[in-house]
Amino acid sequence: RRKVDSEGRRFQDRWKVEYFFTEIENHCVCLICQETVAVYKEFNVKRHYQSRHSTYDKLTGHDRSEKLKQLEAVLIECVMKMVENICPEKKQEFANICLARNTVARRIEEISSDIKRQLTSKGVDFDFFSIACDESTDLSDTAQLLIFMRGVDDEMNVTEELLDLQSLTDQTRGKDLFVSVSSAIDDMKLPWNKVTGIITDGAPAMVGERSGLSTLICNKVIEEGGKAIKLHCIIHQQVLCAKHLKYDHVMKPVLKTINFIRSKALCHRQFKQFLLDIQAEYEDVLYHNDVRWLSRGSALQRFYSLRKEIGEFLETKGQPMRELSDPIWLADLGFLVDITKHLNVLNTSLQGKDAAVNQLYSHLKAFGTKLQLFIRQLSQTQPNTIHFSALQEIMNSFPQDNISAQTSRYSAEIASLAGEFKPRFQDFAAIEEVSLFSSPFSVDPDDAPDQLQLELIELHCDSELLSRHQQLSLVNFYHQLDKSRFQEIRTLAKKMLSLFGSTYMCEKTFSAMNFNKNRVRTRLSVKNEGSFLSVAS
Repeated sequence: RRKVDSEGRRFQDRWKVEYFFTEIENHCVCLICQETVAVYKEFNVKRHYQSRHSTYDKLTGHDRSEKLKQLEAVLIECVMKMVENICPEKKQEFANICLARNTVARRIEEISSDIKRQLTSKGVDFDFFSIACDESTDLSDTAQLLIFMRGVDDEMNVTEELLDLQSLTDQTRGKDLFVSVSSAIDDMKLPWNKVTGIITDGAPAMVGERSGLSTLICNKVIEEGGKAIKLHCIIHQQVLCAKHLKYDHVMKPVLKTINFIRSKALCHRQFKQFLLDIQAEYEDVLYHNDVRWLSRGSALQRFYSLRKEIGEFLETKGQPMRELSDPIWLADLGFLVDITKHLNVLNTSLQGKDAAVNQLYSHLKAFGTKLQLFIRQLSQTQPNTIHFSALQEIMNSFPQDNISAQTSRYSAEIASLAGEFKPRFQDFAAIEEVSLFSSPFSVDPDDAPDQLQLELIELHCDSELLSRHQQLSLVNFYHQLDKSRFQEIRTLAKKMLSLFGSTYMCEKTFSAMNFNKNRVRTRLSVKNEGSFLSVAS
């Protein structure tokens, strides 16, 4: 005979709204009277509802959803009170019980919908906003386009949120991306003439001169009476510059050794035990992933710190690494460790949410000045390696090998790196208002745009405002400026604050997406995925 347990019946999430039923510990429970239906069968659930609670049919749409929330809250409250009276010591355990997957999914959707309603409400007050776009392919081979928005209202309040996640099932050309972005902006009822800029990762479909997404967006803004600028993510540009220092004669032996140790389980276990036995500073070497921004510097730093232990271990395996006994190679390794460390510090300073474009550009200018300092110090007759600790350690370990003669070569390498930085970031350097926004008291009114000159003179002559500028953050300083007296300067400030400097939020959100939509969860729907990312970001 057929058994109910073998039919594989499941609770249907739509029964919550249609019949006010929920699932508790594999039981189908009525939220109104708390009675249980024995079998997960719609006929039984529907018969119970119609025979006992048909008066609830008058509730429809939003009212019905609100009633469902109310009944669920009452049920949870009743359960917790019962637990408190019967077994109070178990109250925390009941509070920690995981909700059903459908309940979790529904609550995430509700939170996401509420975030979108709040964003729509705030969007009405935006004076200016910009967008950040990035496209990537998930594990199901679906192209996902992330669209972030950064808006500023009249009170200098900055809002940075996920605008939309668009799934592209066909081609990902510039015009295809433009259709998706246009749909997201129009759905939020945001005016195109308030767009101040768009920032992307520099892919051809994004930055093409004729049909790239950035070009199409800027053309659309011009048609609507506005003006937008195109920017290439400042972090991506920095990473491209960092790749200029290839140093293959150092990287290849290092990666070969790391792969030898970690690719075979037995060898990897023995190496970790070896480090444990000799009480080494670290427990393992790190894999290098070319995609991850900080991976190269981290892998090199760990290899350098364990170089002696690695050499001893390889000797025991009959695979000696001859480079570890070459002072010149070790000096090159030390130099590469130090310079990648400086690059990683720069990369980390460019990351983060709510960073203004002037802050990011100031980090870049500071790094350019540091490079010039390094060039001068390493090119001296008596080279100064104070900022290159690993190189200095190698030089002290092999004083007889005259490694200091190599520093002129390192100086040339840094000069080449500085030359790679110079032609990049021109899109940020071309924003004339950046210096005026960040240091309004340092700009000569004659050099300022015509519409700002009179207000800038008023600003320079006000000692109280100078004191505020020195004490307050830029956002608070511009927030306190008189709206009627400094209207043009405030408008400039709002435009600058609305600009994205990087696609960091896109990259961070893609990481969250890949973590949740993994090999065993590739069926995560686009709707649920968008809701989750909206809450997570």
